[in-house]
Amino acid sequence: MTDVLALSQERTQLFHDLIDGRVPKRVPISAAFAHEFAIQYAGRDLTEAQWDTDALEPIFEKTCQDFYSDLLPVSAFRLPSFYKILGSRNFVMGSNGFIQHPEVEGLALEDYDAFIASPFDCIVERVLPKLYSNLDTDSTTKSMVMAKAFKAYTDEMANLGRIYGNLIQKSGYGYVNFYSGFCEAPFDIISDQLRGFKNISIDVRRVPDKVEAAAEAATPLMIKMGTPPNPSPYNATFIPLHMAPYLRGKDFERLYWPSFKKTVEGLKANGMRSFLFVENDWMRFIDYLAELPEGTIMCFEYGDPKLVKEKLGKKHIIGGFYPVSLLKTGTKQQCIDKAKELIDVLAPGGGYYFSFDKVIITLDSANVENTKAVLDYVAENTNY
Repeated sequence: MTDVLALSQERTQLFHDLIDGRVPKRVPISAAFAHEFAIQYAGRDLTEAQWDTDALEPIFEKTCQDFYSDLLPVSAFRLPSFYKILGSRNFVMGSNGFIQHPEVEGLALEDYDAFIASPFDCIVERVLPKLYSNLDTDSTTKSMVMAKAFKAYTDEMANLGRIYGNLIQKSGYGYVNFYSGFCEAPFDIISDQLRGFKNISIDVRRVPDKVEAAAEAATPLMIKMGTPPNPSPYNATFIPLHMAPYLRGKDFERLYWPSFKKTVEGLKANGMRSFLFVENDWMRFIDYLAELPEGTIMCFEYGDPKLVKEKLGKKHIIGGFYPVSLLKTGTKQQCIDKAKELIDVLAPGGGYYFSFDKVIITLDSANVENTKAVLDYVAENTNY
């Protein structure tokens, strides 16, 4: 058996045990770095490197070489090529090379009824031309632009898939391939891409019936979006959770939770578990999270680890909590001590994987040596 195969089997077993509710050999590690970090870490120019996905493999490999992780530690999701073709207004590259998501309104207030009646038709006919300026044209030109953008997208994703495969199988890392889907909570897709943060905050108070019906209408789309062609219980659909902490309890209970819960349950019925990035502070809603299908994976940004372990640890899989900010400001020993503290609380009995509280996006957001030290410590000192 080759060393790569043995390592891959060991890492696969760690995550299979985690997902199956068994105590793994040691705490699995998921270190997550954005492609922007990897480009900066490799000493490349962000404004140039993102346009050539063929050149990303050695850039990604440097991050793989230097930072321990059982899952592939670096990936790319949004790239500028297809956004440029579309004339994107909702994802725009700034002068520093970072693709930003400005406040946008893709769905006008008067479009709610059309969206509720037929979400897909409304998105195609009314929303996309507002979000992408090059689609705001005649049908023939619009079709050509969409075809070019889709070709660019599939080419970029094929390149990335090849790179991930090489890093997983051919470069000696033996990584586990875990994520295979993406969607949003229905309320979040309406907030992020359709109405915008400001407008949805007003709508919740002025037209809650419309918001509730729109979230319900968006739910089947999110389930379809989050279900890959070949579902597997050992893969997960990534769902970043955005708006809930900004809602009053009664608004969360009525407008956010029902459609979100249906989405997670719908993915489960289709053979996919959900991986939730529990953004901001969800401690007010922790009892709701306990209602989700067993084995839902959750990465917490903030909150009380002891309370989460107590409320969710016997049913769900928990990660996160480790503050990336400490990697920037703390000493090496302080960083390691924080890892020990979280492991002591969250690791007993299994159901825990080590991860930071958020993806590391920029080179200057974390001290590199502290980051390496923490990951190496967890890899070497968390056998059950």
